[in-house]
Amino acid sequence: MTWIDIANLIINGLIEGLVVALPALSMTLVMGVNRFPNAATGDFLTLGAYGAVVCQLLLGMPLWLAALTSAAVTALVSAGSYQLIFRKLAGRPMVSSMLAAIGLGFLLRSLIGFFAGHDQRTFDMPLMRAWNFGGIRILPTDLAIAAIALVVLAVVFVLLYQTSFGRQLRAVSDSADLARASGIRAKGLMLAMWLLVGAISATGGVLLGMKAIVMPEMGWEFLIPAFAAMVLGGIGSPIGAVLGALVLCVAQELSVPLLGPSYKLVLSFAVLALVLLLRPAGIMGRIQLVR
Repeated sequence: MTWIDIANLIINGLIEGLVVALPALSMTLVMGVNRFPNAATGDFLTLGAYGAVVCQLLLGMPLWLAALTSAAVTALVSAGSYQLIFRKLAGRPMVSSMLAAIGLGFLLRSLIGFFAGHDQRTFDMPLMRAWNFGGIRILPTDLAIAAIALVVLAVVFVLLYQTSFGRQLRAVSDSADLARASGIRAKGLMLAMWLLVGAISATGGVLLGMKAIVMPEMGWEFLIPAFAAMVLGGIGSPIGAVLGALVLCVAQELSVPLLGPSYKLVLSFAVLALVLLLRPAGIMGRIQLVR
C-alpha cells in the first residue's frame, strides 16, 4: 500500500467521520442532559433521509429544500417523542428510557418500511467524476458533504457555547437541581434541545444518503459507530463526539486493506470495548456526567 492509498483512505475516513459526528453529537447531547443513550438516534437519521427522498419524489423539491423540510419534520418528531415518552420517564432508571428509545426506533423503522418499502433509494442529484490529484481522488459530492457537515457543526457549537440556550443546557447537564434552583425553565429548554437533536440527526441522514444509498436499516447500521464515537470522545462532550467520530472513522478506513470492509463495524465494537475497559472517560474525559 502506497502513501497515496493511505491518503485516499484518510480522506474517506475524515468525510465519513464528519457524517458520523452528527448522530454522535445528537446522542451525546441527550446522554449529557437526559442521562440515557438514545437508541432511536439512528432511526431519526433514517427518517431524515426518507423525508428528503419523499420531498424530492412527490413534491419535486430541490435537494437542499427537501433536506431542510425533512430536518424540520424530524425535529418535530424528535420533540414529540420527548414530550410523549421521555419526559414522562425522567427520574426513572436509565434502562427505562433506553428501552423506550429502542422501541421508538423499531416503531419508526417499521413505519418507514411499511410506507416506503425496503427497496434502496437514492437522491436525485447529478453524478460527478472524481477529481484526480496525482492519484488522490476527491469526489465533488464528498466535498459538499464535508462542507455541509462543517457548517451544521459550526452552527450547533455556536448555539452551545455562544448563546443563552447553550449556557442553560450546559448548566442542566452539570447539575439539573442547581439549574432548576437558578430559575432555568427545563421544559422549554428540553423541547428546544430535542428539536435540535432531531434536526442534527436528519441532516446526518441526508448526508449519508448523498454518500451512499437510502434504506430502512441505514440508521441502525450507523448507530454503533455513532455510539462508539460518543464513548471514545467522552460521554456528554460535544467536542469529544466530533473528535471521536473522526478518529474512529479514519481508523475504520485504514483497517480496510487489512480486515476488509465487512469488518468495519467490528472495529467499532472493538474500539467501544477498549475505551470502556481502558479509559471510560474517553478523549475529553467527562465521566462525571454518567449516572
